Amino acid sequence: MATNTVFFCKECGYESAAWMGKCPSCNSWNSFVEEKINKKTSKSSSIAKGFASTFSKDSEIKKLNSIVVSKEVRIDTGYDELNRVLGSGLVLGSLTLLGGEPGIGKSTLVMQICNNLSKHGNVLYISGEESEIQIKLRADRLGVKSDNILFLSETSISKIEEKVEESSPKFCIVDSIQTMIDEEISSVSGSISQVKEVTARLMYMAKRNNITIILIGHVTKDGVIAGPRILEHMVDSVLYIEGERFSSHRIVRTVKNRFGSTNEIGVFEMKDTGLVEVKNLSEVFLSDTINDLPGTAIVATLEGNSTILLEVQALTSTSYYNNPRRVATGVDLNRLNMILAVLEKKCGINIGAKDVYVSLIGGIKIDEPAIDLGVAMAIISNVKNRVIDNKTVYIGEIGLTGQIRSVLNAEKRIKEISKMGFKKVVLNKKQANLLKGNKDIKNIEIIGIDTLEEACKI
Repeated sequence: MATNTVFFCKECGYESAAWMGKCPSCNSWNSFVEEKINKKTSKSSSIAKGFASTFSKDSEIKKLNSIVVSKEVRIDTGYDELNRVLGSGLVLGSLTLLGGEPGIGKSTLVMQICNNLSKHGNVLYISGEESEIQIKLRADRLGVKSDNILFLSETSISKIEEKVEESSPKFCIVDSIQTMIDEEISSVSGSISQVKEVTARLMYMAKRNNITIILIGHVTKDGVIAGPRILEHMVDSVLYIEGERFSSHRIVRTVKNRFGSTNEIGVFEMKDTGLVEVKNLSEVFLSDTINDLPGTAIVATLEGNSTILLEVQALTSTSYYNNPRRVATGVDLNRLNMILAVLEKKCGINIGAKDVYVSLIGGIKIDEPAIDLGVAMAIISNVKNRVIDNKTVYIGEIGLTGQIRSVLNAEKRIKEISKMGFKKVVLNKKQANLLKGNKDIKNIEIIGIDTLEEACKI
């Protein structure tokens, strides 16, 4: 048995015999961690073997045009929101990683999925954290009673492979990937080497046996899957469950999908009976909006193929510190600082000595610059103590010159805005002129502006 001390990069999984300040693979600083590994040399690593034999029985060179591709088999999860996030459902033989904070609802969602997947074949639920009694209690609470759901309490990947061969399930749930171990590696469960090797063997099993596998992964305090980032590169799809601790709503977001679009979101509401999907996202985020108060504005953003209307709230107050506070919830802080600078320089709004708080209602995080104009209008509304018309929606990116720039898929956004009953939309003038003649857009006034200064005068 060979004993080695190996240094792994937490970001990309790069291995080194010595510690390095900067990873030569991903250029991350201070990302190397030390692991002592005792591994039998008689058994080669699943990573080293690769998966070429899984996908093809031979290694002959073929013409690309001669390869026959069969239609993807999609499995209905039982939830339209989740199906849309995945790209029309789970792909047979795929490996999906589901991450989220403790207590956010990962195990609840997976158990509900199991109940629906069991209609298509046997489901093997593998738990390395909870006992069979705990799993049974959760299943009873959620009303899961299918005879096609099997349970296995195990952490050894070798034994899991044996049990999978015996039971031949169509679906497999692993809760969680950080608890699984490869006995050939002496490091503790959850270490980088263990997570890499176990995931590689699960990937091999999924492709070889055409089993759809869902992995549950814990996240770090930084909000990323615990373990190496290479874990996300190895799997087919990566989903995150987000939500505020004291809110009942949960957002399922896809950050990687080999079989569909990314940045799609699905919204669920946590109830006593489990997670219930929310069909109309905009109604959720606008349901508690108070329309006659200054400091609020409505924006339209795109998440994947979905248009979502959100309320932006802004508050400015006298600062009692030498450095005024800038607090952004759901909005990128750097973009907020840029918007404040443009407001002061181009619109003459003096807020340099004021504390500024900006928040997106609903616990959702948006990085799209198309909400810039709405953020700026909410701030202006609060500073001037003027109420913005509650039937007006703002769309537009703000440049450093104060120019209002065009946005992607403006037509799609405006159709959703009109459907929700709003009467006005403010956006880039050139884009507005093109859309005014669109016969598919009805019952809404389109207002075009060139600069942020013009928006202040509306």
